[in-house]
Amino acid sequence: MKTKYIYKLLFATLLSVTFLSSCADDILPKIEDLPSPAVAFNYYVSDNTYRLDYYVGANIKFESKSAAKGLCTWDFGDGKTATGDIVTYKYAVAGTYNVKLTVEGAGFLIEKILISDIKPILTLKPIPGGLCEVLSTLVEFNVELPNPEVLGEEYKWIFPAGTLDENGVARESFTGKNPDKLKFSHVGSQKVLLQVKLGGRWLEDGVLNVPVAYNQTVPTLYYAVKLGNIMALKLVAVPPAGMIINPFDLGVKSGQKPLNILFNDTSLYVLDAGRQFTYVNDADGNLGDGRIFVVSKSGSKVETMLTNTGAAFSDPFYGYVEGTRLFFADRNTGICTINLTERNKSLVRGDFPYYVQNATLGYYGQGLSFGAMNAGFGKINNVWYWCKTFNGNGIFRFVDADILKTPITGNGILPTSGVVLEGMSPKSFVWDAKNQVFYFTVYDTGYEGLYRCTLAQLEAIKTRDHLNPYKLKLANGKTVTPITEAGKGEGSSGEFIGICQLALDEADGSVYFGLRSADATVKSGLMRYSPAKGFIEHVIEGVEVYGVAVNKTKSKLF
Repeated sequence: MKTKYIYKLLFATLLSVTFLSSCADDILPKIEDLPSPAVAFNYYVSDNTYRLDYYVGANIKFESKSAAKGLCTWDFGDGKTATGDIVTYKYAVAGTYNVKLTVEGAGFLIEKILISDIKPILTLKPIPGGLCEVLSTLVEFNVELPNPEVLGEEYKWIFPAGTLDENGVARESFTGKNPDKLKFSHVGSQKVLLQVKLGGRWLEDGVLNVPVAYNQTVPTLYYAVKLGNIMALKLVAVPPAGMIINPFDLGVKSGQKPLNILFNDTSLYVLDAGRQFTYVNDADGNLGDGRIFVVSKSGSKVETMLTNTGAAFSDPFYGYVEGTRLFFADRNTGICTINLTERNKSLVRGDFPYYVQNATLGYYGQGLSFGAMNAGFGKINNVWYWCKTFNGNGIFRFVDADILKTPITGNGILPTSGVVLEGMSPKSFVWDAKNQVFYFTVYDTGYEGLYRCTLAQLEAIKTRDHLNPYKLKLANGKTVTPITEAGKGEGSSGEFIGICQLALDEADGSVYFGLRSADATVKSGLMRYSPAKGFIEHVIEGVEVYGVAVNKTKSKLF
């Protein structure tokens, strides 16, 4: 029995060895199928021009730098291959490709290459003084078109309305590479379009926004567009006949919910409340994504001042600048402060303690309740005015001496400044110190928008009927009614967008704001109340606006 067992074991062993020997070539991978550090290559454009740019049609030289020696096979990632230590190839279609070099008997290496499509590069030739002024400055264009295969070129220009040649003749379009000198009749971003056909194929259009300045110095209004960019508009009271004052597109994204924007010195401070700005049960405290970012007045520089990554309700909602500090309120607890020079800070409560809270004022438990909703705030004659729209409605006023060192639960000493518009929902305000008038917006259903009164008159407003004499209207007698119906606008009870900020042009006393209209006969848009005209009017119809701010320093451009 033992002898039979030994024979069986020997037979099984011999069978296994024979099987492994016969299948080894099928089981083990070939060396060429394995990545290898001994394989290396580089590539570059070998044409006389555009050596650093990988365009469709450019001759690209691929060169093996492998330590391993053997036949080099190239796979260019678009279905084409070649062999040799050095090969030249050009791609016919833009895209990202995986280039694979295989060295026979050594292994392979894969590298990515990005091939860009050809498009015209459109720029302005230098302008003396650097400023393109409406109706007077003649401009010329530079066109750069990568054309490595020297294909036939066709050009067609499309100019904005009001474009004139140097003889004052209207120019809507031009065929050819050089349209000669042109000037513009309208202010703002003037969009020039260049269509190019290369070798019979239409390329992506070249686009250039020419910033055309006004011919006099005037203030500038900045406004943040929903799902769009921050825009700048020259505040021209009465434009010359035939001239349109268009906004400048700064090319800077507005953010998610930029409820307030504030201009100070030469910079715009954008308070973005982030994606989640209405109530949510943020139990884990991780839905905060709001931030404050700083934009230079021309939009050429953007910096982050403060970022929140904690609770959604800690995001920056509303703001006010005084001296060297920016004060910012969260959704429903209090106001913090940050120095205007700070950059790239994280909103950590220990670093940014509350300057004032609901519970550090004597109003708490005597008008203000837990979670009283914040809205616009600021100072008038050294008195704080703090708008509240839920759990204590009105404008709660106080001075710095009224702020308690520790929070209370009630029974505090009421600030002597008192509450105005109590029981109403004031969203925002602006004080015209020159003319001694107070503008404010109340967004509750039936309150219809925008009002103007003196501070003495403000004290006497106790009911809705008391508001009627101060209600501002359009030229046709209609009021501006903000959205307050759930499901028809952004936000929920106590925090609908409606009109979220007012901005004053001190030069003529006009007040600007963005309206989300509840009235189908009054379009949403950028609005202005003109004291000279005595009514509200549209500046731009159909645009959805969050925050607005005025740079009162007069200029032709920014």
